[in-house]
Amino acid sequence: MKEISDEIIKGLVDFCGKLLVAVLILIIGFKIINFLMKKLKKGKIFNKLEKSSQTFVFSILSISLKIMVLIVAITELGIPMTSIVTLIGSAGLALGLALQGGLSNIAGGVTIMLFKPFKVGDYIDTHADAGTVKDINIFSTILQTYDNKLVVIPNGTLANTIIVNQTASKTRLLDVTVTVSYKSDIDKVKEILNKIIQKSKYRLDKHETLVALKEHGESSLIFTARMWVNSENYWPAMYEMLEVIKKEFDKEGIEIPYPQLDVHLEK
Repeated sequence: MKEISDEIIKGLVDFCGKLLVAVLILIIGFKIINFLMKKLKKGKIFNKLEKSSQTFVFSILSISLKIMVLIVAITELGIPMTSIVTLIGSAGLALGLALQGGLSNIAGGVTIMLFKPFKVGDYIDTHADAGTVKDINIFSTILQTYDNKLVVIPNGTLANTIIVNQTASKTRLLDVTVTVSYKSDIDKVKEILNKIIQKSKYRLDKHETLVALKEHGESSLIFTARMWVNSENYWPAMYEMLEVIKKEFDKEGIEIPYPQLDVHLEK
């Protein structure tokens, strides 16, 4: 019995020693990783990357290094590497089946990083949500809406939807549609719209403008007025133009028609 108890005590002491070493490996390893990641953030090469790429690369490296430290700590306990590989494979398969959504989000994040349909700071519209991209991480992309709400969109969803990047180009074509009565003088309407465009502070001089009769509507003439503006000025230019058009049309007696219903009563 004494020999058995001695063997048990020896085994426990040996295991406790290995466990202590494994814990120290984890603590020291994680501290070293945190130190290295802080150094990486301050590195010149890392800072040359786009902000979206920085976040993604930082997350991937941090997780990968911590997994490696965890494997080293487990092997220190005396568990064979083949068993660890088998365990990781089995766990990976189980997690893959249980977390299909999470894996699709990671794949979506990789797709976004590779093809770069947008970056941090761009204003995008998914037809369901729209806002400025504040962050792109492994699992999701965060948008900030015009009214300061934060929208978190899974990368898997985002990578498989139609995205309109409204600030990808420095300039945008502003196209305003205007309706006037059939009684209106076409030349006069075009003259007024041209004057409004030429006086706009948002108009880019290097680009051509256009004012034209676009369509004969059911109850009105439909004109188009186009000018190029800087992307960041698109909405201010739009709002200004709509307001000035209404004021100038009122001043010049140009009627903007609205739906009307004529009711005839028979005796």
